[in-house]
Formats: sequence, structure tokens, C-alpha cells
Amino acid sequence: MSVVRNALPRFFSSKPKPDMHIDADVQTAIYMWPIIEKLLAHGEDGDTYRAAVNFWRYAERPPLATYDGDGSNCHIDGPLQMAGDFDLPLGGEIFSRGVTTDLDPFEANDLRDHMRAAIERAILAWLADNGRRKSPPARNPQDRETAGREAKAMIADWVARREAMRHTAEGPDHV
Repeated sequence: MSVVRNALPRFFSSKPKPDMHIDADVQTAIYMWPIIEKLLAHGEDGDTYRAAVNFWRYAERPPLATYDGDGSNCHIDGPLQMAGDFDLPLGGEIFSRGVTTDLDPFEANDLRDHMRAAIERAILAWLADNGRRKSPPARNPQDRETAGREAKAMIADWVARREAMRHTAEGPDHV
């Protein structure tokens, strides 16, 4: 019955769906299948997953990490190479206003360590500033559907409050 149930939507669908065939060993396929399903999902989640990895299409090497600022970004490239007691990236690139520079493995590793330390400091500072240092660990697994609905409601409320403040500031008495 499930074969018929799966075939009916394709039969009546107006959009042609291309078939995709990929050869992979069993271990890789088992690991990759959930990722592929998420990338192929329809809706906001699928769009977001695809956007998150879109830059991979342009990468010359597999990215280990990307760091985005307001006007600058960088990526650290793999695969990691064992060098004695160290795992070193193969290199990386920095893109900043008017500057593009390639990084050798040691520069990329140094920048990766620097970025990790900066992220750790920023997270700890945010937790302290917002009184979250003593928060209990998050429930796992999270009820994602409820959490997503609550987050969207919070965002809609924030947008409405900003709009109300903007209209107040731009009222008839505004100079």
C-alpha cells in the first residue's frame, strides 16, 4: 500500500521531479541520508538548510568553519591534516573591505583558534549580561514545533512594537 501511496502524488503532480541516483558505501549513505532529506525538505526549514550550505558550491576545498562579520568574513579549509599532536587545516581565506588574503595552514589554524576564543568570550559575556549563567540545562529533545511557533510569535510582536514606535516618532508633531 505504501508504494501506491507514494506513487499517487507523483502521478498527479504537475511538477516533474528529477530522479537522483548517488553511489555511496553503506556507512556514508547511512550517515548522509538524514542530511539529504533535510536539504530536500519543502518549506522554511528546507530553504534554511539549503542556504546554510549554499556556499559549499563555490568552495575549492571543504570548509571546516566560516565566520561572518558585518563587513568581513573568513573560512577555514579542510580536510584537517595530522601534524604530530596537531590537527591543522589546509588553509583559508579572509575577505574584508578591499582585502582578500589567502592563509597558509599555520595562519588558518591561528585564526581559527582566535575566532573560537572570541566566540567563547562573547557567549560567556552574553550569558552573564542576560542572567543566564545559572539557567538549568535545556530539555532535550526540544519540542521544536512549539518552540518555533513561540519564536515566530515573539518576532511578530517585536516587529509590531517597532512599527508602533516608528509611527509615534513620525507622527504629526515630529520635526
